[in-house]
Amino acid sequence: MSPLTRLNEADLRLLRIFRTVVECGGFSPAEVELNISRPAISQHMADLEQRLGLTLCQRGRAGFRLTTEGEAVYQALLRMFAAVENFRGEINALREHLRGELNIGITDNLVTSPRMRVTRALRALKTQGPEVRVNIRMVPPSQIERGVLDGQLHVGIIPAGRTLPGLRELPLYDEVSHLYCAAEHPFFARAGVVDAAAIAGADAVAPSGLTSEHPLRVTATAADREGVAFLILTGCYIGFLPTHYARQWEERGQMRAIRPDLYAQTVEYQAVTSRSGHPNLVLSTFLNFLERQE
Repeated sequence: MSPLTRLNEADLRLLRIFRTVVECGGFSPAEVELNISRPAISQHMADLEQRLGLTLCQRGRAGFRLTTEGEAVYQALLRMFAAVENFRGEINALREHLRGELNIGITDNLVTSPRMRVTRALRALKTQGPEVRVNIRMVPPSQIERGVLDGQLHVGIIPAGRTLPGLRELPLYDEVSHLYCAAEHPFFARAGVVDAAAIAGADAVAPSGLTSEHPLRVTATAADREGVAFLILTGCYIGFLPTHYARQWEERGQMRAIRPDLYAQTVEYQAVTSRSGHPNLVLSTFLNFLERQE
């Protein structure tokens, strides 16, 4: 079979459809995102496979699954789209006009923080560049770091810590967390006086892959803080939540902080960008706004 020598606009459209199908997890979920029917999506995928001479995915009763070649094509097109976006950003910088995209990765449940630096910076960016398209992805910190490094994301907002090499860090603010239990938990009535030994022996939930500075008996994990809140609200677990996030349940009498005099921890948050290359004008402007906010 002859090699692929060039890409035309029709090829790029098929690749964009393929990217959406992969990120949605299959043909059916992609129907709404693409606003085209499943049979049409299937035909487009068949056309792309014929054009590339590769089988990209397995679909059927067992569900949607990428082949090894499909995964490689997906990773390659992500790099291609990132390169196109970087090119557009550099041209925008030459023209000194804010156009293009700002792709941001944010750790979950920061929207309730009273220190709305990210929100205010985005508002300032939109005011200065009405044509800028902002895309936000709520994903775990490790995925945000990889996304910034491989060009899928321009900037990420994550907890400070041991960041991957190749990232530039901008400190933002601190976030205070307390240890919480729900109204149905045995600690609720005596949350302010329960002793440390009882706390250390209670079932606790913690974010996946993170360790607490306080000794807890972790018997459940959750991928994000919403999952932690779900399990706390069962009344079977205790766990740490940011005070700004837990406040909604505290005010309704559904949660209470356990010994806040002893069980409190502070997490620093930072913005991360790639050290390779120069930020485009959209990203530079956003970072400048972000740095000015308090």
